[in-house]
Amino acid sequence: MSANAVAGLETPVENGSPSKIRIVVADDHPIFREGLCKLLSVEEDLEVVAQADDGLQALGLLQQCEPDILLLDLRMPGLDGLATLQRLESTQTKTRVIILTASNDQHEFIETLKRGTSGIVPKQATMETLISCIRHVHAGEMWLDPQTTAAVIHRYAVTGDEAAPAEPSGQGGSPLSSREREIVALVTQGFKNQDIAVKLSIAEQTVKNSLHTIFDKLKVTDRLELALYAVSVGIHF
Repeated sequence: MSANAVAGLETPVENGSPSKIRIVVADDHPIFREGLCKLLSVEEDLEVVAQADDGLQALGLLQQCEPDILLLDLRMPGLDGLATLQRLESTQTKTRVIILTASNDQHEFIETLKRGTSGIVPKQATMETLISCIRHVHAGEMWLDPQTTAAVIHRYAVTGDEAAPAEPSGQGGSPLSSREREIVALVTQGFKNQDIAVKLSIAEQTVKNSLHTIFDKLKVTDRLELALYAVSVGIHF
């Protein structure tokens, strides 16, 4: 199925198949955007419900369509990708954001992650990579390709602005207990402390105490660094 709303000028699909991953694509280059939508529509489990050519239109479409995924270009006129993410931080949207970018700016990668991005895909990546990212993010995972992960970790290590993720210690293993690894995996998937407590049937204070211990063990200072550590060592369920 092809896109049903271009740049927010047509009525988005209201009753898409519940079995499909519903997607809004925001990019200011019509040829790229429309070509991407056609390629995505070939996949049986994906449905592009709307298109936008800037961040402001994308925000409006998120309210109208409530998609599962927003594919968001970083560099757009008007409201760009970073500004769009900043506005989304103050909303209760359940839409997960995947950044599409031609940039190699490591600082931008870090900023998008701090603002809640669930995935980053370079525009030079293959369609198979993008589709895999969409499916993983929709399943609740954080997704970074190896090149992006390496670039972000390199910035941490080189600039000294942030602490680099710690390496596993011990005899080829992790410094974390099994329960701590479960908590790290859920943090990486974007769950808040209260949600983690419910999923693991433990008190929220226990989650907070465990995170304090985890931060000390890994020498990280926030959830972003913790997520980067998890990505770098392959912590997942």
